[in-house]
Amino acid sequence: MTIERAHLSIRGAMQPAYDAILTEEACAFLVDLVRAFRPQLKTLLATRQQVQARYDNGALPDFLTDTAHIRAGDWKVAAIPADLQDRRVEITGPVDRKMIINALNADVKVFMADFEDSQAPSWSGVIEGQINLKDANLGTISYEDPASGKQYALRDNPALLIARVRGLHLWERHLWLDGEQIPGSLTDFALYFFHNYQQRLAKGSGVYYYLPKLQSHQEAKWWDDVFRFTEQRFNQPVGTIRATVLIETLPAVFEMDEILYSLKDHIVALNCGRWDYIFSYIKTLKNHPDRVLPDRQVVTMNQPFLSAYSRLLIKTCHRRGALAMGGMAAFIPAKDAAQNEAILAKVTADKTLEANNGHDGTWVAHPGLAATANSVFNAKLGDKPNQLHVLREQDASVTQADLLQPSEGERTEAGMRTNIRVALQYIAAWISGKGCVPIYGLMEDAATAEISRTSIWQWIKHGKTLSNGKLIDKALFSQMLEEEALVVKAEVGDEVWASQNFEKAAALLLSITTADELVDFLTLPAYELLQ
Repeated sequence: MTIERAHLSIRGAMQPAYDAILTEEACAFLVDLVRAFRPQLKTLLATRQQVQARYDNGALPDFLTDTAHIRAGDWKVAAIPADLQDRRVEITGPVDRKMIINALNADVKVFMADFEDSQAPSWSGVIEGQINLKDANLGTISYEDPASGKQYALRDNPALLIARVRGLHLWERHLWLDGEQIPGSLTDFALYFFHNYQQRLAKGSGVYYYLPKLQSHQEAKWWDDVFRFTEQRFNQPVGTIRATVLIETLPAVFEMDEILYSLKDHIVALNCGRWDYIFSYIKTLKNHPDRVLPDRQVVTMNQPFLSAYSRLLIKTCHRRGALAMGGMAAFIPAKDAAQNEAILAKVTADKTLEANNGHDGTWVAHPGLAATANSVFNAKLGDKPNQLHVLREQDASVTQADLLQPSEGERTEAGMRTNIRVALQYIAAWISGKGCVPIYGLMEDAATAEISRTSIWQWIKHGKTLSNGKLIDKALFSQMLEEEALVVKAEVGDEVWASQNFEKAAALLLSITTADELVDFLTLPAYELLQ
């Protein structure tokens, strides 16, 4: 059944509560945005393919010659609002009701409510997520666990809420306009702004977003135009909307100045989205046999290309008056005391590296890691809100070669088998409606599953061997997938295996990993299977 509302065709099942989100006025705003910005978005996505074709034919990403004047210029972004100046620890997670409450109550400065990599965009997940965030901004959000009867409610002084919208490549198949699906990014942006801007402004704040997976400053300019259109439509001053951009694609690292410049009235920070960045390194350089990565377990921030990325991001941001956010600690606290001590030691080492480099804050995936991350950044920052004074002038000469330097390390059979099990479990969870999954002591989202499957794809493409001499080809992968599927089935049990789409997940993983052409995002074919 299709419902027409302000020319928008709603093809998802409508629950009574959804009418409060998909109002006539909200849909009219969304329609105006889509008609104004969908055509250019299609052009930007086509440009991505053209740029990738150059890399596939041997070119390498580099700093742009035609924007050298922006990199050389003496300019800064707009002043950072007071409530965004101290972001020393942020927690991220999906827009699930209980998780939102727990995250806002955590001992962190910011909660990034995620419609993207940790959220499977089922119709109910998208719209109920908007309901949950509206209630969170009102301060009325609560939840009763139906199994335990436990009550969840907001405490005083919750974390600051920032919403992350879907990437530009994702569409919303349940909403159509003029015979076409509308962008998922605009769906998330528009509904969140429309239902929350008055409440947030009444509290002396603004409407804050994280923008994922940008690949160019032209895409940043597209978002800036979306923000200005929205501010004008609702008679709000420029800068009511503020954004943090994740630098999580390889092309974007060469355009950080230009991205900041394109959004200079709206941007407050860049973020090292390290897991997606590793995925993008593989995808961007997929045809380059000298850039093949080793096991993902050894591709840490100590690898030269990742260290250069972090240091250049800090230098670029601080020169322009923007914050430089660090990356994710994906660990989950362990019940065993010795194991937990080892996990906290790894988190401490990772966060110490970030703080000493000059990052202004960092991410954790679990409230149980907040104290550890806080202790590191509290020790570094003291009573200062950030490290904007750290200019990293010693990194003036971070080069193209530094940012593209190949990684040392082995390709092991154990590493390949782990990749297969992680990707299989994540895809099964995602197409069952869950985008944030604890697997083997880590909180996995789409980015780590992407690394897992693209690494193997690239190893197959270039005929690489494992450290034990086995040739990595389609037959070896197919055999290992069958074997590791049995391991996972034994781990999760027959009932979970049957109920969580593992057979479909295995078929999809086999298809995309053995395809001759690399599938850009696993979430695109997986979206067709999403329940």
